[in-house]
Amino acid sequence: MMLCSRLRPSLPGILPLRLLGTTASRAIAVKQPEVLSGTLAFEDPDAFRVKSLGELLRALGVFRLCSIPVLVNNCGKLMSLTRKVLGRRGFSLLLKPTVYAQFVAGETEVEISQSMGKMSFLGLRPMLAVPIEEDLGESTGEKRYEENMETMLECVRMSHCNAWSKDPMVQLKITALLSPELCVKLTTLIAQQPYDLSLLVRALDGEPITFSGLDEKDTAHLLCGLRRLNKVATASEKKVRLLVDAEYTYMNPGLSLVTMAMMKKFNKDGVWIWNTYQCYLKESRSLLLGALRLSESEGFCLGVKLVRGAYMDKERRLAEEEAREDPVHQSWEDTNDSYNGSLDEMLKAISQKPENYRIIVASHNEESVKRAAKRMEELDIDRDGGSVCFGQLFGMCDHVSLTLAKQGYAVYKSVPYGSVDDTLPYLVRRAEENRTVLQGIRKERDLLRKELKQRLGLILKRGS
Repeated sequence: MMLCSRLRPSLPGILPLRLLGTTASRAIAVKQPEVLSGTLAFEDPDAFRVKSLGELLRALGVFRLCSIPVLVNNCGKLMSLTRKVLGRRGFSLLLKPTVYAQFVAGETEVEISQSMGKMSFLGLRPMLAVPIEEDLGESTGEKRYEENMETMLECVRMSHCNAWSKDPMVQLKITALLSPELCVKLTTLIAQQPYDLSLLVRALDGEPITFSGLDEKDTAHLLCGLRRLNKVATASEKKVRLLVDAEYTYMNPGLSLVTMAMMKKFNKDGVWIWNTYQCYLKESRSLLLGALRLSESEGFCLGVKLVRGAYMDKERRLAEEEAREDPVHQSWEDTNDSYNGSLDEMLKAISQKPENYRIIVASHNEESVKRAAKRMEELDIDRDGGSVCFGQLFGMCDHVSLTLAKQGYAVYKSVPYGSVDDTLPYLVRRAEENRTVLQGIRKERDLLRKELKQRLGLILKRGS
């Protein structure tokens, strides 16, 4: 069956581009009243009491390095140079007990299980992230995508079988299973004509669909990619929740198209596939509202990972190079308004139909976390009922994560794993994308220093 322009956007299941995201679309910035929780305080160094002396020293050392702009801004080049000088083995010996140990769970399943066991003991839940993704010009062929699929299936298996926490989650990047070039082509095509979600669902089921606008080679790759995604989603259904990451605006509409088709198939009776909304983009709130309407009209449940975003510098640079309007909010305040407005929309929807909607408040911003907790209280949303949870990166923002867990909220840590070689590109990219977060961890360093000072004081007192 051909997808053609005769299909009208008003028909059920057909997604116009404005619901998928484009740098041309616009969201209305709505100022939100400040709502802060008086019940949460992220000031107590006791949050780090569970860490060993070695872990405190390592975290302080790594965070000190991460607070130096020249190091963060050039981390990729510096790591490449260090690897050339020290060699592969020497570089691994340097990185593994320091930066790697701070931000990566481990390489083997035994190492990962040990890290996850510590997290479970603290009331935190792992959200495993396979450090594989691609950008334009990095495509490696079907064989590599098949290998990535097997890695994702293993990730799902580990998350389900090891019982590290109830309600396990896994992060998924579609560009690990489908080329970014094709995602960009899909973005271009759906700007010209809407795509029928039901048609993509049939393709997920293995039906040999023909897609107008794609040549034979691209169609074959799309069908293979959808088959891979379907296999991973089927393996995780009713076991592990798949959170699909957003990426760059030039491919996000294509990613969202595929994600919504997966939701239509797998989210009939629960939220197993989630999509990510980047609130530093001007269009984010309108996209979220569109997704809420679509999920209601199509009868599927909606899962939302709400983030501020991590590709700001590149998005702005590309917009300038291409002489188009910057898709990113012009100020931090506007981004906060966008995040808080989207958060309120989801919490209101959850309070009305908690079985149909879920959200992970994926933020290191303390005020947004407090706001979410306060609104949950006002809307009578259970702290650990499953509809709302919180998320931070592994190795960072532990004073927020541990405080939330202590108060009975569901808290996930985004946990990459793999060898030093496998995780290095991932770590470099995350450092480049989250440089403002890395350079703004002064409070966490101060709390770590307080705990270290108390710890050393006790040791000296016992020694005397």
